[in-house]
Parts: sequence; C-alpha cells; structure tokens
Amino acid sequence: MRRLTILIIFVLLFSLVPLFPLHKAAAYGNVPYHFGFKKGKNGQLPSIEQEGFKGMIEKYGAIFLGDTSKKELYLTFDNGYENGYTAKILDTLKEKKVPAVFFVTGHYVKDQPELLKRMVQEGHLIGNHSWSHPDLTQVSDDRIKEELEKVKESVAQVTGQKEMAFLRPPKGIFSERTLAVSKRLGYTSVFWSIAYKDWDIKTQKGWKYAYDSVMSQLHSGAVLLLHSVSKDNAEALGKIIDDARKQGYEFKSLQELQMQKRNPAGIQTTREVT
Repeated sequence: MRRLTILIIFVLLFSLVPLFPLHKAAAYGNVPYHFGFKKGKNGQLPSIEQEGFKGMIEKYGAIFLGDTSKKELYLTFDNGYENGYTAKILDTLKEKKVPAVFFVTGHYVKDQPELLKRMVQEGHLIGNHSWSHPDLTQVSDDRIKEELEKVKESVAQVTGQKEMAFLRPPKGIFSERTLAVSKRLGYTSVFWSIAYKDWDIKTQKGWKYAYDSVMSQLHSGAVLLLHSVSKDNAEALGKIIDDARKQGYEFKSLQELQMQKRNPAGIQTTREVT
C-alpha cells in the first residue's frame, strides 16, 4: 500500500512538471499592460519608471518619447470614428505647416475615404489602430496580423499610401507578445508622453481646458496623443501650436524620430507638409 501511494505521488508530480514552465512562459509573454504614467508638469518629464514596462517597450523599439535634449514635439491623433472635427484639425495643421500621424481603425477607413486622401495629400502619415479595435492581448497572433493587414491594405487602396510603419495599440493595451508580433509584422508601436481625457465627447469642457491640459505637460521630446473626436482639441490646436513655438518648440514628423533612433548620426528626409 505504501509503495502504491508513493507511486501515485510520483506520477502526479511528474505529470505536473511541464505545466510550471509553460504557465510561467505564458504569463511572461502575454501579461497585459495599459500604457500610463505620472504626468510631467512645468517642463518636467513624465515618469513611467514605476509602471514595470519601460524596459519591455524599449526592447521592442516602441516609441513613447523623443530626444529629451531637444525641444521637439511629435503630434499624433487617434481616429476611431469621425465626429466632425478632423477637417478643422487638418485646416489648422495646413495653416501652421505641422506634420502629424493619424491612427485609424477599419470603421474610419470605410467611413471617411476623403479625409484619408486629404491626410496623405497634405503630407501627413496614416498609422494603424487595428481594424476592429480589439484588446490585442486577448486575440491570437493570426488575428493581430489580420487586423493590421486589413487596415494597411484598405488605406493603400483609398490613398495610395503603400507603407504603414506605425501602430497604436487599441486602448493603449499591450503585452510582450503583442509588441513582438507587431514588430515582426514591420510595425513600430507608438505610445505617448502627453495625453489627457479628451475622448469622451459628452464631457468636453471648452478649448481652454484642452489648451491648459496640453500646455501644462509640455516637455522636450514629447509625443502628444490627441483624439480627433474632441471639439475642444479642434478649437485649441492652433493656439497650442503657436504658443509651443513661442516657447522654442518645433513640431517634427514621427518619421524623423524613428530615423533618429535607428541612426542617430544620420540625416532623414521627410515629406513636406503642404
């Protein structure tokens, strides 16, 4: 009886051995993170040191901050759907000669082909925000590939923009697995170092609130995240650009930042914003 008990215990332990490394690998590879940080104020940098993912996003070449020794800003917009303000945003960017990246979903591609064409015609980049805006950590590698390819191919059909280098993960949620998969597919994941709660169209608080929310966080090398559905953003954008320039900031293309990271000594030529 004692021998039988020992044998049963041995078999059970042996059968569980493979589960431990597999479980550990799965947890390490797909632990979801929601990008966030302690906001910077008065020119200070935001801090993501305590969030536990800085090393991971750097490992996979993700962008969230530029050269902090240079007074440069990188403007990005998330376009999940159209709320009537993107044309005004484009008008302002054209007037001020500022480049931007617009991260679009499948819904936006199908619904707003003329705005997409205008973005490209005026020298801006269109980035990938996935086709259906899922939490990428909850879908398979094949599904991630499908989500990204559909956006890239559809944008190319509408605008002629054949290359798509930048991805903004939906909802700002990512894992090591999703970073690795998107990099393998040729994408640089783009996060941000300046943002505020601007996506809720029911709680718009006026252009001054948008202006103050952005200007209070300005810092060298900042990647700004704004949502194009915000009326406040559309009305504040011109003054944000003008007053940031008065403080000595320059607005640069995300392509330039990418090239700086790949080749710090090189010179990058980007499309002119018209």
